[in-house]
Amino acid sequence: MEKPRLGHIHFLNVLPITYSLTQCGYGEGIDIKGGVPSVMNNDLINNRLDASEVSSIVYARNFDKLLILPDLCVRADGPVRSIILVSKKPITEINQDRIVLTAQSATSHVLLKIILNKSYDATPEYCVRHLTPDNPVPDDCTAALLIGDDALNVYHHKNKDKFYYYDMGVEWKKLTGRCMVYAVWAVHKDFAQNNPEALQLLHERLYKGLRHGYAHKADAINSILDSKPFTFQQLDEYLEVIKWNLTEEYLDNLMIFYKYAYEMGLIPRMPKLKLADVDL
Repeated sequence: MEKPRLGHIHFLNVLPITYSLTQCGYGEGIDIKGGVPSVMNNDLINNRLDASEVSSIVYARNFDKLLILPDLCVRADGPVRSIILVSKKPITEINQDRIVLTAQSATSHVLLKIILNKSYDATPEYCVRHLTPDNPVPDDCTAALLIGDDALNVYHHKNKDKFYYYDMGVEWKKLTGRCMVYAVWAVHKDFAQNNPEALQLLHERLYKGLRHGYAHKADAINSILDSKPFTFQQLDEYLEVIKWNLTEEYLDNLMIFYKYAYEMGLIPRMPKLKLADVDL
């Protein structure tokens, strides 16, 4: 059996699986490629990977050739801490302002557009640019959307004298009353059909690896603490905010996100949710 090609996003929201894959043997027999969501999204769609964690909107745009791996996702019910809009004015005053979107993701772009349109009747001008926590909002813009570790950094180092901060998980909960599914693990249909043993291996390693990593959360945090601008307590709390199980309820929530995206023309058609056939 050839090694399956797995994309892995090295954000802290999947630290448990990162720890298991890289330090606990769960990555043996798998060809793992790391990167930010935008790179993993692109590599999966262009067949440079067999499977990957991807932004949930990527599945919607490519559901005809992808399957979702069961009971695996990145979600949060309310506050997420790692998708943050930083603004020079209150969100209620944003209308046709220029907003910069991080170049690292895709789901967060759609999420922000839905929230600003449906909750605040805003129609900003959007552009994509590289952003940093040190200078979160460029001079020529009103606001900026950061994600991942950069957003978590901003969350813990707010300059409330200069900016307003909005957690997109909180905003989504206010709009819908629902949990938000930010990412799923997806595989190519042809890979799943032609490589059932490799598919089962990937799912088992990811499923068990997440649970192993969470069971050894303190060890996982300590393994990266020296290289990250966070305290142990901050990361420990963050890994209680993020959840990774994907149930029927959360699949329904995902369809609400897709429905809004379709209504706004952010995806070309409503997707169908199709899960890979694996033994759980």
